[in-house]
Amino acid sequence: MSKIRILPEILSNKIAAGEVVERPASVVKELVENAIDAGSSRIMVEVENGGRKLIRVSDNGHGMGRDDALLCLERYATSKIAKDPDLFAISTLGFRGEALPSIAAVSRFTLITRTSDSDVGTRIEVAGGRINTVTDEGAPAGTMIGVANLFYNTPARRKFLKSIETEMGHIADTIASMALCRSSVQFRLSHNGRVVKSWAPAADPTDRVADVLGGAVKKALHPVAGGDAAAEVSGWVAEPRMSRSTARGIYLFVNGRWVKDRVLQHALFAGYAGRLMKGQYPVAVLFLRVPFDQVDVNVHPTKHEIRFARQTMVHDAVRDAVAEALRQTDPTRWRAPQTAAVSNPQTVATVADRPVSYETRPIPRMPEASTEDRPFPAPAAPGPATPALDSTRPHQPVQAADGDNAEQSAASRPSPADPPVRQTPLWKRRFFSDLHLIGQYKGTYIICESGDDGLILIDQHAAHERIVFEQLKRQAAEQRPTAQRLLLPETIDLGFREAQILATLVPQLDRYGLEIEPFGGNTFVVKAMPTQLDSGKISTLVTQLVEKTAEIGVRADTDAIMDGCLMVMACHNAIRAHQRLSEVQIKAMLEQLDDCDNPSHCPHGRPIWIRWELKDLEKQFQRIV
Repeated sequence: MSKIRILPEILSNKIAAGEVVERPASVVKELVENAIDAGSSRIMVEVENGGRKLIRVSDNGHGMGRDDALLCLERYATSKIAKDPDLFAISTLGFRGEALPSIAAVSRFTLITRTSDSDVGTRIEVAGGRINTVTDEGAPAGTMIGVANLFYNTPARRKFLKSIETEMGHIADTIASMALCRSSVQFRLSHNGRVVKSWAPAADPTDRVADVLGGAVKKALHPVAGGDAAAEVSGWVAEPRMSRSTARGIYLFVNGRWVKDRVLQHALFAGYAGRLMKGQYPVAVLFLRVPFDQVDVNVHPTKHEIRFARQTMVHDAVRDAVAEALRQTDPTRWRAPQTAAVSNPQTVATVADRPVSYETRPIPRMPEASTEDRPFPAPAAPGPATPALDSTRPHQPVQAADGDNAEQSAASRPSPADPPVRQTPLWKRRFFSDLHLIGQYKGTYIICESGDDGLILIDQHAAHERIVFEQLKRQAAEQRPTAQRLLLPETIDLGFREAQILATLVPQLDRYGLEIEPFGGNTFVVKAMPTQLDSGKISTLVTQLVEKTAEIGVRADTDAIMDGCLMVMACHNAIRAHQRLSEVQIKAMLEQLDDCDNPSHCPHGRPIWIRWELKDLEKQFQRIV
């Protein structure tokens, strides 16, 4: 007799239910997705005892006729796809035809449905996968599905369900995620006869986001828009100060489907790079629209996991869109008013559209404690002296001192065919440089007054760390690192594993002016250092660079490794807390902070500055109520 046999259909449905129906929230997800696919504008979810006793989902969608109602309980019966090509261009939330028979196999299942053009509806009752009754019944157009006594015939699964509160929390999160993506649909969730949450149709999708994430988040949300037809990104991201300790505030959707995808989540974090502390998670609602044939949702029965045909392109589109949204909303970014009067708009636009060239001014190392006035290098004040030539500019006119030099002066002027001289836009305004300096508190925080009735507190270590970080990165990008050769090269001995890591870093570190060469065995010699770094702590710095690389992972992306190394360099050489600075030093730092791409956060994600509004201070002193 053959040992191999075909499993009974009821038993195979129970096995399939183990993948599709993980907990009550899985049932809610599958039923609500079917309701959305049916074109419903109102979906009601009723739950008793956290879904153990009853889950009932009602909708006003298309409904089904008697024959379709019976067929939908068969495995692999679906109206969503019909042939092979359909599987590679899925536009609906459901498509497998497994959910309903799998749910019916592990519960007491009731289906009541009616189409709008039918006079009577159909009622089907199923227990443990066996159809008990099929009758006609009066019902409104749409579908109502009841799932009672979930896992009653699989006690092992029922035993491992969590508490009622936990299961109810998962159900609420599931419905909230779907409500975020369907702002025009009404959702209502009730538990044990009491309405837990009702999401009314929202004309403005932002209102639905605020309804789900909380009203406090709404004011901190900023729109995201980017990508192209191959990967269109939209949605909202919250300011970094709204970060959370868990990922519960992250909602990612692909073609209207809520997903938990590592590629998209990594892209989101990459967009927030340098703005979040380690261990913190952003609040974001992102919608990604890609051609249906460029994404595979047929990866897992839960349909949470997906695969992209062009994964790198999608990742970069999301990362760039998020980063640009955060950059544009940085409060230190001043924008010219669009209604400003301009005498010659064409000329001004031509000048303003030219790229801005920022001089890189290295900041010298600061003494630990000193009363000397040793300022940061600042731009020289304009004077009558002849300006020095800048080798980075192809043509610089020199003012003729007398008639003999007139021809030479004219010859040095750029011709119409020469490339334009890069200069600052006419309406450029500085945020930090325009602050009125009040003083320094505890040798750590710089206190300034802004022009709009507020106090600005700046963390001097975080600010200087950002300045050094971006100077090193900018110099490497321009392939002109400023380095100083050591009078006496310093040798460093490392362990075997550490030496292997450093050997992989040597070519990259050289781009930043840190020249290190192997010296035999596990020994290395440092011959040059970037001018921004302290040559007195070389061994400590190199050791920390190796440790940081080991923490990130040697096989990680090269840019991520080098950013981590630059963070170590910047933190290692930034001025410290409790270090007194002169007024000239502070003003030079504020000026250089204006030149940073991200002047609001240190490389580790800590805030560089905070604002105290005048009205908040007056409330503290009870000047206003």
